[in-house]
Amino acid sequence: MTMKVRDVMPDASNATNFNVVADSQTKVGTTLDNLKSAVQGETGASAKYAAFSKAAAEAGYDQIARQFAATSAAEQIHIKLEVAEIQKKEPDYAPPEAPADVVGTKTDLDLISGALGEIYETSDMYPSFIKVAIDEGEAGAQMVFTRAKLAESVHAELYLDAYNNIDAPDDRKFYLCPVCGYIHKGDDFEKCPICFAPKSAFKEF
Repeated sequence: MTMKVRDVMPDASNATNFNVVADSQTKVGTTLDNLKSAVQGETGASAKYAAFSKAAAEAGYDQIARQFAATSAAEQIHIKLEVAEIQKKEPDYAPPEAPADVVGTKTDLDLISGALGEIYETSDMYPSFIKVAIDEGEAGAQMVFTRAKLAESVHAELYLDAYNNIDAPDDRKFYLCPVCGYIHKGDDFEKCPICFAPKSAFKEF
């Protein structure tokens, strides 16, 4: 399961999977508003996945625990990128604190929860925010949202794969792109298919 590397970095101008779902649940504002909403959402997601990682480890699902940990770290990358965009306009902006009361439940259900959250972000939230950023000429925010959107779809795919194979784990590791938050399962890759960062820069989980 891999995302294929294209000749050009994918974005809304050269890819056809940036449409917003018909029954969008996203409240859309200005790009600045949307950046703050994204930070809020990613902060909650990162905390949730960290809690899911702990629960999976306690239940004996080592590979899934590492996967949740990698995805939690990926969301931190998105938060950092989004905060940097906000601080271009509001230098004193401070991101919200992560919720402290998040706990994991059953690992199979945690995987579904994760997949659903990532699918929402890649099919609804980020495409909605990208459209506004394009309309407002906010190139920096557009790039940040685009990279997050593409990474989230892969996170969802990996969660569903883990769900389907929860009782048949393998020994592959996860590799996190430090630039855009893309995650690759296994070491059979040369560079990030989203931002083209080299394999040597990836962090292993």
